[in-house]
Amino acid sequence: MKKNMISVIILALLIVNIALTSVMLFSVTSTNKATADLVTRITGAMDMELSSADGTAFKPAVPIENVASYDIADTMTIRLKQDEDGAEHYIMIAVTLSMDKEHDDYKEYGETLGDRESLIKSEIISVVGQYTMAEAQADEEALKQAILERIQNMFGSDFIYKVDFRDVKYSG
Repeated sequence: MKKNMISVIILALLIVNIALTSVMLFSVTSTNKATADLVTRITGAMDMELSSADGTAFKPAVPIENVASYDIADTMTIRLKQDEDGAEHYIMIAVTLSMDKEHDDYKEYGETLGDRESLIKSEIISVVGQYTMAEAQADEEALKQAILERIQNMFGSDFIYKVDFRDVKYSG
């Protein structure tokens, strides 16, 4: 009689084990499917930069053979706007400007950009000085865009189409 009772308990435990295993299997499968969908969306977003919606390869606005770059000679140390802490903060940046050699204004301005370097530095200092350290660190792309817009307004042209930082250091 005891053997039959133990057999019934073992059978009940096996049935419970199978039921819990199947519940766990379905929950892990749905989680795995959600993770796979997330990875697919992330790789799709990354792939959007490389290809367009119709599947053709991405073509940059300015082909690489038409790009001229100009490095601002010095690394600039610029005082940033004060945060709530009241401390003085500085940024050290080295800036590179990318220009379209096929643009009509490139021949007029681009080839002699070095003559206007001090004016460009002045614009960069003016823009960067309006940011706090937290703002500059949080969104460097917005800072680059603001510098680009200011330089394009200065020249009245968009032959300079991109601003990049070669080196960025914060202190304070």
